[in-house]
Amino acid sequence: MLEATKLKASIGASEVLKGIDVKVHAGELLTIIGANGAGKTSLLRALSNILPRSGGEVMFDGQPTSGLPAHVLARRGIVHVPQGRQIVPNLSVRANLEVGTHHLGLSRDEIHARMEAEFERFPVLRERQLIAGGALSGGEQQMLAVSRGLMMGPKVFMLDEPSLGLAPKVVQMILSTLRGLTERGLAVVLVEQVALLALEYADNAMVLRNGECVVSSSAASLRGSRVIVDSYLS
Repeated sequence: MLEATKLKASIGASEVLKGIDVKVHAGELLTIIGANGAGKTSLLRALSNILPRSGGEVMFDGQPTSGLPAHVLARRGIVHVPQGRQIVPNLSVRANLEVGTHHLGLSRDEIHARMEAEFERFPVLRERQLIAGGALSGGEQQMLAVSRGLMMGPKVFMLDEPSLGLAPKVVQMILSTLRGLTERGLAVVLVEQVALLALEYADNAMVLRNGECVVSSSAASLRGSRVIVDSYLS
């Protein structure tokens, strides 16, 4: 579904991605882990055409994505939920969810159906639907960010450290939700700081270091590797 080969990108004079290969299929959860500065966020931004690439190729559904603006790519099905949630704090929960449907050409009935699906997924959002997004707790804001992305109807759903600053119970609930999305055929690409927990939910994993992929394997094999855990995940 989404495949990158020899992906390179730079920020200023610094090369942040150094020829990375990525592949994720429908129904798969791929987690990308590594220390701060390893290139995890840059990789998501390059895959979604937010960060310009200096080399390599990205294919989505068999078609190259080069030259497509990020918002066009999002409409086609690659949806990126960035670090920091970036909800609109002065808009209600309901209005924030509708933001995710702008420019999709959906009818009011279609928007309503998608919103109802998100309220079923996260019932607290139904309870808070008229409250400003900025008044929600951190966990509720992350649920809102996830739901707003899902309102766009993604095929590939990419999230950058959704657990940041959240209580462990909330983190597990969100990761369980993402795992459930793959059972409905979505491809999920997850950058996560809580590496060992992410591996519990992932099918496959990549470990990045200094802009390079140093390990690419099944999540189960990484969980069982003492060398990998001690070197990269502890």
